[in-house]
Amino acid sequence: MNIRIANISLNTTDTEIRKLFSPYGNVESAQVNRNSLNGRSLGSGNVDMPSAVQGRQAIVSLDKTMLDGKVISVSEIPPDFY
Repeated sequence: MNIRIANISLNTTDTEIRKLFSPYGNVESAQVNRNSLNGRSLGSGNVDMPSAVQGRQAIVSLDKTMLDGKVISVSEIPPDFY
């Protein structure tokens, strides 16, 4: 399941996102979206979890919670989005 995290702090790291989602199951990948020219955070990130059940539990539990001093928005990326 592909998950989007919006409104993250510009200081949030891939490792912090992985740690945030790990209690809900296996995290295949976790990354902050970055500007390809300067490497700066775009204020959002993506997480991939192989289990849809675990992914949905993470979404329900983490949406509208605090991370690095900001209230994050967590949602599923529809499979046909890409």
